[in-house]
Amino acid sequence: MIIDDAGPRPGAPARQARFHRRARLLLALALLLLGLWTLKAFLPALVWAAILAVATWPLYRRASRHFPPSRHNILLPALFTAAVALLVLVPLGLAGVQLAREARILYAMVEEARQHGIAVPGWLPGLPLIGRQAVAWWGENLTDPVGYSEFLGRLNHASLYGYTRQLGGQLVHRSVIFGFTLLGLFFLYRDGDHVGDQMLAASHRAFGPHGERIGRQAIASIHGTVDGLVLVGLGEGVLMWGAYLLAGVPHPTLFGAATAIAAMIPFAAPAVFCVVGLLLLSAGSVTAAAAVVALGLIVVFVADHFVRPVLIGGATKLPFLWVLLGILGGVETWGLLGLFLGPAIMAALVLIWRDWTEGGGTVRRDASTRLSAPVP
Repeated sequence: MIIDDAGPRPGAPARQARFHRRARLLLALALLLLGLWTLKAFLPALVWAAILAVATWPLYRRASRHFPPSRHNILLPALFTAAVALLVLVPLGLAGVQLAREARILYAMVEEARQHGIAVPGWLPGLPLIGRQAVAWWGENLTDPVGYSEFLGRLNHASLYGYTRQLGGQLVHRSVIFGFTLLGLFFLYRDGDHVGDQMLAASHRAFGPHGERIGRQAIASIHGTVDGLVLVGLGEGVLMWGAYLLAGVPHPTLFGAATAIAAMIPFAAPAVFCVVGLLLLSAGSVTAAAAVVALGLIVVFVADHFVRPVLIGGATKLPFLWVLLGILGGVETWGLLGLFLGPAIMAALVLIWRDWTEGGGTVRRDASTRLSAPVP
């Protein structure tokens, strides 16, 4: 028997330590993916809670300086969570009440039309190119009560019932997500400082000082997006509400709220005030319809080309083209969450790109000098 008494080989502890680090990394990655898979149904609620916490954190910190937290730190987080809930629920409740009233009026109009038909509007024959065809179609399908009943009968009632069930399911799902969003928001308010310190330590350990810069850029992007989309959208809604009120639009508050919500998405507000213009046009108010549409276009032009680029791009040092692409691409990919996630992702990517390119500044300047030098 040959006994190897040479002892441990050189470098064996180092190789074993590297193996352990890789194994821990793989285990952590597997557990992270497993945790994300487990929480996939509640991830939107957690992301919304984080966005709301970041957007309102300056106000919360200011309030906590005036009202220092107690031992358990429950009252102030609960008050701020309730305030955020009211900011969401009160407008939705008012809109729901108004829609219920409109639904009753619409049902009465449908029953009236079922019995007597719908007369041809006075402005319909004046439509260019299609006026005569539109009048003929209206007369065949809507003016005669028999034709109107046949037109309603062609609607797929089974599809309408399916859409109603789907809408009810979506409302229940959104309500559950909103409830968990408020729960997550409460704990972020309560433990926000501790969570922030942990994330800062983790970013320093994983990425060094660049991780903190990327995180701050993403936070600045969320603040700028809230100011540029939400606040500017609310301002557009208030201005157009005043215009609707002066123009005599029915239910100006409801249309003003719809304009404010649509104005948070680029290029969506014109759909609302153009519908308002059509309503005024159908009522014979041609001048008021033209004034509302013209004012809406001016407000949207100023907001999208002057106010939002300053608020969003100034906060993140991000060109507004990338902000716009981040918003539209984010909405396409993530839905409503993309309004805030898209610009944050673009801001982080642009920051990484700038850090990468500025690292080779000498090469870039030499290359530009060669390109600009005269050819002998």
